[in-house]
Amino acid sequence: MLHPSPHQYEHHEPVVELQSVTCGYGGVAVVEHADLKIARGDFVGLLGPSGSGKTTLLKSILGAADVYEGDVLVNGRSIKDKRPTIGYVPQLETIDWEFPVTVEQVVMMGLIRKNRFFPWFRQEERDHAYSIMERLGIAEFGKRHIRQLSGGQQQRAFLARALVSDPSLLLLDEPTSGVDIKTRDEVMHLLDELNHQDITILLTTHEINAVAAHLPWVVCMNGRIVAEGPPSDVFTPEVLKETYNAEIHITEYQGMKLVAESPHYFGRNDRQNHEHETVAGD
Repeated sequence: MLHPSPHQYEHHEPVVELQSVTCGYGGVAVVEHADLKIARGDFVGLLGPSGSGKTTLLKSILGAADVYEGDVLVNGRSIKDKRPTIGYVPQLETIDWEFPVTVEQVVMMGLIRKNRFFPWFRQEERDHAYSIMERLGIAEFGKRHIRQLSGGQQQRAFLARALVSDPSLLLLDEPTSGVDIKTRDEVMHLLDELNHQDITILLTTHEINAVAAHLPWVVCMNGRIVAEGPPSDVFTPEVLKETYNAEIHITEYQGMKLVAESPHYFGRNDRQNHEHETVAGD
């Protein structure tokens, strides 16, 4: 279980506040009527199936999704008035790995908004970037092409890009997707360390047992916010059924609630019907 600090600074103004937000793209709503407060020091996971609006909610905070109703506030100020400085780590699957760029250049991109003279950077900016890379264990790869790194090293490079601007808020989209178990654990422990250093973290995940069950606070989504709270409170058959539109069984292991996936068995007729429906749907 990671740092248990949900809403530890509730008496402060929320770092992020969604006020009845309906958002999406091209006039089509993906998330509707979302109310959410994230306090300073929180470590929060957005949990839900593919297409549930997790990424769209992140992008609404970044100002990269259309907000049709309500408002998004960061540090008490509407993003309509000023786009905030936020550290953002995209899904690795969305990166063009053939783009000719080194690890150092990827990290320095995190300073573009602060540097009027891009692509020229001051020496102190380069030193700061390398101090972040050193902290994340990738300084030795600075001159390498980004595609030459392992999945875990690539994730650290984009994390360094997000951290180089010294943000107090860090958003990550599926940071453990597509990586092995060892890398996933390393990424999560690294994020826990950053959270201990007073960085507020909001990430998306579809991994219930591997990621969400270990977070202090989770928000279940399915086109809207279904429920939020500690996994021990939120992981119930009722909430997860509403989140995933399926019957989900819960078990406990060493005091932690986990999802027990049950195999699906088909009788002869059921199997034939299932195969027919599968072919018909292709």
